[in-house]
Amino acid sequence: MTVIRQQDFIDSIEESLQFISYYHPLDYIQAVEKAYNKEQSQAAKDAMAQILINSRMSAEGKRPLCQDTGIVTCFVKIGMAVQWDKTDLTVQQMVDEGTRRAYLNPDNPLRASIVADPAGKRINTKDNTPAVVHIDTVPGDKVEVMIAAKGGGSENKSKMVMLNPSDDIAEWVVKTLPTMGAGWCPPGMLGIGIGGTAEKAAVLAKESLMDPVDIQELMDRGAQTTEEKLRLDIFKKVNDLGIGAQGLGGLTTVVDIKIKSVPTHAASKPVAMIPNCAATRHAHFYLDGTGPAEFTPPKLEDWPKVTWEVSEGTRRVDLNTVTKEEIQEWRVGETVLLSGKMLTGRDAAHKRIQTMFENGEGLPEGVDLTNKFIYYVGPVDAVGDEAVGPAGPTTATRMDKFTDMMLEQTGISGMIGKAERGPATVASIAKHKSVYLMAVGGAAYLVSKAIKKAKVVAFEDLGMEAIYEFDVEDMPVTVAVDSTGANAHETGPAIWKVKIAEANQ
Repeated sequence: MTVIRQQDFIDSIEESLQFISYYHPLDYIQAVEKAYNKEQSQAAKDAMAQILINSRMSAEGKRPLCQDTGIVTCFVKIGMAVQWDKTDLTVQQMVDEGTRRAYLNPDNPLRASIVADPAGKRINTKDNTPAVVHIDTVPGDKVEVMIAAKGGGSENKSKMVMLNPSDDIAEWVVKTLPTMGAGWCPPGMLGIGIGGTAEKAAVLAKESLMDPVDIQELMDRGAQTTEEKLRLDIFKKVNDLGIGAQGLGGLTTVVDIKIKSVPTHAASKPVAMIPNCAATRHAHFYLDGTGPAEFTPPKLEDWPKVTWEVSEGTRRVDLNTVTKEEIQEWRVGETVLLSGKMLTGRDAAHKRIQTMFENGEGLPEGVDLTNKFIYYVGPVDAVGDEAVGPAGPTTATRMDKFTDMMLEQTGISGMIGKAERGPATVASIAKHKSVYLMAVGGAAYLVSKAIKKAKVVAFEDLGMEAIYEFDVEDMPVTVAVDSTGANAHETGPAIWKVKIAEANQ
């Protein structure tokens, strides 16, 4: 029997979560670098440059890759010949203790995003517990752990279907992916689970995302199994859609396709698809009774030496003086550098503002949104001399239902977030001669360096969802929807889908 110490397990969970918060898996970085080098869409190339630069900065600074430091998902496979040194904690409790310590680490605090009472009050648990834990017993005398921190933007785009046995899985993926928008922050991976029952397919899809990026090796040697053939088929068809990095149109939407399958009922074909975002974070380790797991940092020289320079014609904007008339000159696809004061606000803040208006209260004291920009963000807590921790954008689509209210009743000039806006919201932006700007999802640490001052001005009880005032300097954004309603997330992919089709002829 192998005796595993509880403390070694807890320490390994804690260390792994800290490690993956700032180190991308090197295979993912190499895949994005390859995609960057071959990309022909300038918007997509710029987005990938920011992702790669952010990755290196996070590795150097040991600060989170993304402000959404994720919900912890942990697969624990316990050998039948394993014994624990103590039995006062369950495996779930041990994973939760390691998670709690990792997220409350004072040197690198990670954002607590987990809320209890999800159908009701949705109160933040403050330590990112509980984790989602899948436990299995397997032959052997070791404990195998695969752990990930999965951001909400990509998790929210998960899809599940019960296909007929004769239905084509690749066809369903290609039809479904464009409906998911860009909130999952491509370029990333798609994990696909096939078979079992509905819930088993979803677990398989999630587990498949723990595998290394190896699609190029598969292409080089050729597919030998049904799953391998399906991986290559979906990989080509998805990239032929032209969705591209951040949904702006381009050659690379996914850097790999992962598939796991198990037997299923003769009448069924359950399929789940879960995307992994540009902040891909996972670790794989074993415990054999000799102590906690060790995590070897990748070498910084292994990161690509990518630079991103603003072009000569880049528009620089002073948020303190910009007028609505000036905003109407901005055109979709333009790069804009923002300086000055902006306010933040995301789901909970928008909901509370809506309730206050319904009650005739108006905005909270100290919050004036007239002619201001609102940034959809929930930042990580600052450490040391930081003004704020990593502070990348959250998915703007979730704020769509509040946009009419905000434009009509608060006087805001525009909004900043990530991914696309819905058709009704685009129409509302055009009606109010407003604008929607897109920051790169997956470049949170890079973005935070443009924030020179930060303070909470309202709703402090909401934690990371409070309203902040940021003072920024040269924060890079792209005009995703301009005041005429032109929409980069429609035009970009449409153009590149045609270009790719023509190149394949």
